[in-house]
Amino acid sequence: MLNSGFQGTKINPSRFHRSQLKFYLILIPISLFMVLPVVFIVSQAFKPIDELFRFPPTFIVERPTLANFRHIMRVASGTGVPMSRFLVNTVIVTAVTCFLTIIITAMTAYGLSKKKFKIKNGLLKLNQAALMFVPAAVGIPRYLVIVGSGLNNNFLAHIIPFLAMPVGLFLVKQFVDQVPDELIEAARMDGAGEIKVMWRIVFPLIKPALATVTILTFQAVWGAMESSTMFVEDDTLRTFAFYLGNLAIGGNPVMAGVGAAAGVIMFVPNLVIFIAMQSRVMSTMSHSGIK
Repeated sequence: MLNSGFQGTKINPSRFHRSQLKFYLILIPISLFMVLPVVFIVSQAFKPIDELFRFPPTFIVERPTLANFRHIMRVASGTGVPMSRFLVNTVIVTAVTCFLTIIITAMTAYGLSKKKFKIKNGLLKLNQAALMFVPAAVGIPRYLVIVGSGLNNNFLAHIIPFLAMPVGLFLVKQFVDQVPDELIEAARMDGAGEIKVMWRIVFPLIKPALATVTILTFQAVWGAMESSTMFVEDDTLRTFAFYLGNLAIGGNPVMAGVGAAAGVIMFVPNLVIFIAMQSRVMSTMSHSGIK
């Protein structure tokens, strides 16, 4: 009787149960509250000029229009460089930087975790020290390195400064530490080289951490203006974020709508990639400190 009663109260996690109602009553209002800024940003981008300056302001757009987005295209064509060139530059820079950052971070984490050499502890401490520095703190040294290397006014000036990501290396190394040494040794005994061990064993086991590194790199590169401002003078080499940032500057009332549309253009890709990889990000956060 006791056993049958216990079976009657078992909860199937894949189906809704009335005992879960109290959690939904708390989580749904919090979720709606967190979505409000996203709704407001998107709504601002589609507002006509009169709604943007209405007082009291409205939260939801009443007469949506694409005029703000069309204005971005018209202004871009007046500079002599089409808007598509800035967008293509950003897509290329972001894709190349994300790919190279994943490869470099994964290989470095594997070496620092599974290899033994003299300066290993020193490199780990150096990476931990680098976590304390915000990008603004290394702006001048970064400029001196880029200019001293002759990479200023070069497409590589957008990519190289973002290849070193201390926080990404820290997270990926924590995952590589959890890969059993016996698994790697078994692969080597079967004749697998280091590249094959990385590709067939290590990479599949650290996918959550690599997804997190991808998101962090994408967010840093997609909205970056520093490289276009400090290192590049040729407009044909500058990025979309730099141009949109300049469009939003000034006292022209029309630019208020353009700035809102530019904010949506820069925000939506970040939101999409985070939603697509959020499960792996949560897995990274839950396992990064576990040995």
